[in-house]
Amino acid sequence: MATITTTTTTSERKPLYTSLFVQVLAALVLGIVLGMATPDFAVSLKILSDAFLKLISMIVAPIVFCVVVHGIAGAGDLKKVGRVGVKALVYFEVMTTVALVVGLLLAFAFGPGHGMNIDPSTLDAKALSTYAGNAQKLKGEGIGTFLLNIIPTTSFDALSRNDVLQVLFFAILFGVSLALVGGEKGEKVAGMIDAVSTVLFRTMGLIVRVAPLGVLGAVAYTVGKYGVGSLKQLVSLVMLFYVSVAIFVLGVLGGVMALAGLNILKFLSYLREELTIVLATASSDAVLPQIMRKLERMGVKDSVVGLVIPTGYSFNLDAFSIYLTLAVVFIAQATNTPLSLGDLLLVLGVSLITSKGAHGVPGSAIVILAATLNAVPSIPAIGLVLVLSVDWFIGMARAVGNLIGNCVATVVVASWEGDLDRAKAQKVLDGGEVVDVTAG
Repeated sequence: MATITTTTTTSERKPLYTSLFVQVLAALVLGIVLGMATPDFAVSLKILSDAFLKLISMIVAPIVFCVVVHGIAGAGDLKKVGRVGVKALVYFEVMTTVALVVGLLLAFAFGPGHGMNIDPSTLDAKALSTYAGNAQKLKGEGIGTFLLNIIPTTSFDALSRNDVLQVLFFAILFGVSLALVGGEKGEKVAGMIDAVSTVLFRTMGLIVRVAPLGVLGAVAYTVGKYGVGSLKQLVSLVMLFYVSVAIFVLGVLGGVMALAGLNILKFLSYLREELTIVLATASSDAVLPQIMRKLERMGVKDSVVGLVIPTGYSFNLDAFSIYLTLAVVFIAQATNTPLSLGDLLLVLGVSLITSKGAHGVPGSAIVILAATLNAVPSIPAIGLVLVLSVDWFIGMARAVGNLIGNCVATVVVASWEGDLDRAKAQKVLDGGEVVDVTAG
């Protein structure tokens, strides 16, 4: 990969206003002010957010391809690559199960839907029409169809549609083939991919500089369109979800990071710019390239980053898993629907499957939630209408929680495999080295 330049923390520091985190934070505050003061104008600023996300989307697939191929080809040991993949999938399933149980327990402990006494027959089914097409696509599909969809029609089709899972599948095949070819031909192709990767990361560095504009547009639109009042009716659900994600991140993921010898709070501080962007845009895609580069610069081997992060975007959705069980129980409570132990076990089992591949599906939270409820006939699916009005706000924490979960997974798998430079990671997290991804 490209040569990494880090700067030792000394008396020489850049002015505060040049910090990407400060710029993003300022844009977030300005977006809130504009949304409250001039709602109509604020809503029109959504174009800034859309443009930023399109710019990022433009380079996500090729970066994932280059990083994965370079990582596998450079690993030298294909058995090691397979071992990393298996460990990552095992970790994903364990964490997903824990997240589902956390959502279930907190929903029953706090009962956010109790007292709403909603009659399902009074809910407007038309509100779900936007998601009907995508929900229909998922209805009746099993694990076999999901696995079949991982295989792209063509490699170019996967790249053009930015389907991260399909790009990952092709990249793994290409990387393994490149490693098997080896020799002069293999080295030439690997060198070319490394060079392309360097240019793409430099492009990413340029795009990241306009992140504050993307955040400004996203926040201004959200506040201008929905306002603070939209949270009133379902504030208990929203707050409980945010608390659930915080408990999972600090408690569960914090404990896992401690086992790897690192501090979760320092880790979150290291990723603060990216987390702020994700919180504002409600999209983890917005920072995928930066996250991969930051983890590499923290001391995680590039082959591990290249395999775990892209795979985790579809297989390791921790916050999304919390939301699934929390929302199912909330709808049941709001509609006074009793849930048996069998229903709860069914929800857990189905959620382990439906939570996979949700990334990238338009209205994914509602669509996947609908697919989950289809397996539990006792709960009225029309109850989904209840969570539509706050889905964006919940989506912000969902995206942040998912991203943190994937970053922690990468560090843990690297530590498990012996591919984590702990001394360097500790130095970076302690502020001994300043990492600037805008430098490319």
